Amino acid sequence: MMEQYVWGLQDVDETQFAVVGGKGAHLGGLSRIGGVRVPGGFCVTADVFRRIMAEAPAIGDRLDELSRMDPDDRERVRTLSAQIRRTIEGTPVPGDLAAAITGALGRLGEEAAYAVRSSATAEDLATASFAGQHDTYLNVVGPTEILRHVSRCWASLFTERAVTYRQRNGIDHRTVHMAVVVQRMAFPQASGILFTADPVTGDRKVATVDAGFGLGEALVSGLVNPDVFKVRDGEVVAKAIAAKQRAVTALPAGGTREVAIDAQRREQPSLTDAQAVRLVRLGRRIEAHFGGPQDIEWCLTDDYFQIVQSRPITTLFPVPEADDEENHVYVSVGHGQMMTDPMKPLGYSMWQLTAMVRMHEAGGRLFVDVTRRLASPASRAGLLDAMGKGDPLIRDALETVLERDGFVPLLPDAGPGGPPAGGAPARIETDPALVTELIERSRVSIAALERDIRTKNGPALFDFLLEAFKEHKRVLSDPLSMQVIMAGMEATWWLNDKLQVWLGEKNAADTLTLSAPDNITSEMGLALLDVADVIRPRPEVVAFLQGVDDEDEDFLDELAKLPGGAEARDAIEAYLDRYGMRCVGEIDITRPRWRERPSTIVPVILDNVRNFEPGAAGRRFEQGRQKAQQKEQELLSRLRILQDGDRKADEVKRMIDRVRTFIGYREYPKYGIVSRYFVYKRALMEEAERLVRAGVIPEKDDVFYLTFQELHDVVRSNRVDDQQLIQRRKDAFRAHHALTPPRVLTSDGEALTGAYRRDDAPAGALIGVPVSAGTVEGRARVILDMAEADLEEGDILVTPFTDPSWSPLFVGIAGLVTEVGGLMTHGAVIAREYGLPAVVGVEHATRLIRDGQRIRVHGTDGYVELLP
Repeated sequence: MMEQYVWGLQDVDETQFAVVGGKGAHLGGLSRIGGVRVPGGFCVTADVFRRIMAEAPAIGDRLDELSRMDPDDRERVRTLSAQIRRTIEGTPVPGDLAAAITGALGRLGEEAAYAVRSSATAEDLATASFAGQHDTYLNVVGPTEILRHVSRCWASLFTERAVTYRQRNGIDHRTVHMAVVVQRMAFPQASGILFTADPVTGDRKVATVDAGFGLGEALVSGLVNPDVFKVRDGEVVAKAIAAKQRAVTALPAGGTREVAIDAQRREQPSLTDAQAVRLVRLGRRIEAHFGGPQDIEWCLTDDYFQIVQSRPITTLFPVPEADDEENHVYVSVGHGQMMTDPMKPLGYSMWQLTAMVRMHEAGGRLFVDVTRRLASPASRAGLLDAMGKGDPLIRDALETVLERDGFVPLLPDAGPGGPPAGGAPARIETDPALVTELIERSRVSIAALERDIRTKNGPALFDFLLEAFKEHKRVLSDPLSMQVIMAGMEATWWLNDKLQVWLGEKNAADTLTLSAPDNITSEMGLALLDVADVIRPRPEVVAFLQGVDDEDEDFLDELAKLPGGAEARDAIEAYLDRYGMRCVGEIDITRPRWRERPSTIVPVILDNVRNFEPGAAGRRFEQGRQKAQQKEQELLSRLRILQDGDRKADEVKRMIDRVRTFIGYREYPKYGIVSRYFVYKRALMEEAERLVRAGVIPEKDDVFYLTFQELHDVVRSNRVDDQQLIQRRKDAFRAHHALTPPRVLTSDGEALTGAYRRDDAPAGALIGVPVSAGTVEGRARVILDMAEADLEEGDILVTPFTDPSWSPLFVGIAGLVTEVGGLMTHGAVIAREYGLPAVVGVEHATRLIRDGQRIRVHGTDGYVELLP
């Protein structure tokens, strides 16, 4: 029986998290790596903790209360967690457990000094490290003190910080148990932390060593600044030696104390370069064993290193898998698609299968490998130009990579292979019939898809979908569609360039595109104003809608029973028939569509009821059209009085007509993609429901955690071979939310976000990309979820990104600030359509701008001022 309570470190490996916790499992794994020294010790298993908890039944009630508590109720969390800790520390260690622990101590040396360390069963995981959440006690001497500190480690599972950490990471308190590691103390000359990847840049080839004199607690607690060594390819490539005033040392009778360092030693390095290189070599061996970058605690004693901890670095963005050892440069797809949240496996695999270029997944996001295009001077220029127009920060990040000698090999130009991206404008006539034809082609293709998919199910559905994806790509790559899109964008850029040179007008095209025809996304926002017009005169309907929440997905049926409710329902239903396939993050097929969750649009309808008068949609469109027309007349008049003015005015008039004919279509292909996606999704969800009825999966949404090919296999075989796969994917998806995707990522793991190299903004202003001209001042509304929008007229929307589903909010705001975006991304196009001053690509805008704060948006010059 004793064996289940106390295990020697040499009997443990990294698979035994559930028995000895994360720290114990990793130490056991470390002790098995050749050439790695780990101080001897043993683990008090999690079974002991479970037994202690069972002997204190009052804890169960408090755990129930804790799990129901809001993590932001700090005072209540603090009080309840303190009560649980006191109960655990006050529970005596039963005699047989105490005997097992003291027996293990006797074998190692009863009077030696030990470190007593918490080791939770949800700790040092690849997705959540729990670093620093639980307690460690150093230099504990004697069996009585060791038993007391084992109890304190158990109790530390319920420190306020540990409880809050679990709540924020969605981890049930009852599922985490505490083992304890008791380990011989090391008394080092120096100690510290080794990161086998650069924790700031993410570069996997650069290791960082933080080092100081004495015990590592001085560094961990922030008592001293460390010496820092950066090691790459077996040599120190940078170092900074700190003035180390103090150290933490062990006391002979137990415990630790701070001591001053002799003046002559303070600025001496705590490690030699050779020792730092040797330590990193050990770290690489440990990293290879555990299969990923590690955060390693080490001690240096008599010129040999002892390893006292190793845990995964969970903050690094993963690197896309490559089938070679070459250097690669990846660009984020999400920043271009205005959706930087993680996607579920079905979502990203469907996007990969329907995209026009090959995409690589990492961290639940998709990336395109641009290495070859960067390697050729001709294609590089086109790529940088296109990226710069889409997102200047991506261009800057790519230029930073190109400055690294030899990272991107230079290839000879392949010769003429068509114009580079962003090159010469496509030559087509300025004919509105072209747009009408393209919209009709898309409508016919989607109608055929809807008709043909109805009869398909089981494996035949997946065969059908693979063929449908070919049609999907054919429509996307329609040469006429590409020509129309490029013609509109090229004409916009031409107007902005020429009118700035000829008239000193910045971003003149912004006004000229107001209320451009055929823009499906701006029409979507105006159409919801028409829905509000139906609802506004019906007070019982308004009152009913004010009580609708996220869970009320059948509210439309109830609505029809009210006076005037049938008309209101019909208006909402008609809107959903045209736009119900849209939603936030719509490139991820797994996201709930408005048609699936119509309550999402209710807050926006109510804002429109409150903030607008009847007929607002028609008035707004007409006002925009007139403003654009007036701007056109003004510009042409000013041009005609210039030298060679008639020619210039005629050229500008031709380009204005071209912009207004073609720019609205820019939004249509995305509408077509998302319309197709909803057809695919409905068919796949019918398969998911069949799998639930057959007992293959517990819930239909579980299919979201399978890739398209995996789901195909499950449908074909009618079983899930790996029963834990879906749960692992759910855990990974939750972890991916904590990661910030970089705009550019290298195969070394370096994450680059780029920088605005500008000095034309006031001190303290937030810099971004100017995408829609004008200046506006107002109240910032920082909104992360469209369903929680509560906007007043004149508010400025501040949000991480906007895809087309946000457009209904645009009709009621005065300006826009986003963290992601460029000149031609969705938010920019619609902001210009509605005449909203807008700045996009403002890094960390939702953190730097407080909800309710007054701000001034300079949409012409590209910066945001925070006002007192």
